[in-house]
Parts: sequence; structure tokens; C-alpha cells
Amino acid sequence: MQYRPSTGTALGQTCCGSLRHDSRRTFLRGAALGAGAALMAPLTFGAARAAQPAGAVEALLLSCMDYRLIDGIGRYMDGRGLTNRYDHVILAGASLGALTDRKKAWGEAFWDHVAVARQLHGIRRVMVMDHRDCGAYRVFLNEDIAADPQKETAVHAEQLRALGAAIKERHPDLEVELLLMALDGSVESIADSA
Repeated sequence: MQYRPSTGTALGQTCCGSLRHDSRRTFLRGAALGAGAALMAPLTFGAARAAQPAGAVEALLLSCMDYRLIDGIGRYMDGRGLTNRYDHVILAGASLGALTDRKKAWGEAFWDHVAVARQLHGIRRVMVMDHRDCGAYRVFLNEDIAADPQKETAVHAEQLRALGAAIKERHPDLEVELLLMALDGSVESIADSA
């Protein structure tokens, strides 16, 4: 390529064919356009990859809002082969948040999300994941159950089973999984009945 001061004449053949170089402004406009396209490409292609066809979403997960567990929940769901294949509803206290009389709107929101997830994504399962050392349980029950792991398990199991039974009553065709996560990310299954 040859360089010539800006005169508005062709510079000769380049990788892009004949190129007119009218001014620095023209060059900068083209460079900015190209940079913008380069920045947008990952967003566009990433969005296309992330979009799932109807029926590809298998489950709706209800979990707590506790920031300590967000990464652990993602790793658990990825490990179950559910990456980008579940809807996620978050309520403080998870099962207790959906059931408490102190926040009736939360329960209504949970049921609305289940209905929409069925309609839009054809979910086949609801997974409810409580966790140990849950502050919402302390707030709503006015008791710190985390100090006694056996009692903590029993109280969570009671709430999980109650919500599981309510889900089966409203949506008998949906599978229900009841889970309890520890702060280290390990997860135990809670049986439907004791």
C-alpha cells in the first residue's frame, strides 16, 4: 500500500479493494464503526447461543437469595447437566419464603412463576433448594435453628415437604425435588415424607 497525503484520490489496491481516503474523519468513522461491530458480536452471538427452544428448559428452581450460595447453586445445577436449562426464582428462605403468611405476595409470585414457566418453557419439574444457616428462617421463625444441625434439617424438611405437597396438589404432573444445601455447596436430597 502506498501513502499519499489526503487528496481524495484512490490510494491503490488494498486488502479491501480500491479505497478512497478523503480525510482522517472518514478513517475514524470507519474505525469506530468496525470497533462497534466487533464489540457487539459477542453479545449477538452469545444471545443466540443462550436462547433455548421451547421445551429445552427442564425445571424451575426456587432458591434463597443468600449471596454466599449463588456460585454454589450454579455449580450444582451445571453438575446436574442443567446449564441454561432451568428457570430460577429467588425468595428469601426459599420454601419458607413461598409459604410464610408474613409475605403472602411472595407465595403468589412463586405460583405465578410456576404457571409462566409451564406456559412458556414447558417445565417438567420444580426443584426447591433451601440452605443451612438461613437468615430468613431466623427472621420468619424468630429462632436460630442453625446451632442444632438435626433440628435445622428437620425444620427445613418440614417446610420443603409442605411446599412440595402444595406443588403436587396444584400441578400433579410436575416432578418435585426437595434439596438442602450446606454452605460448602454440598447438597442433600430431602425425601417427600419422613
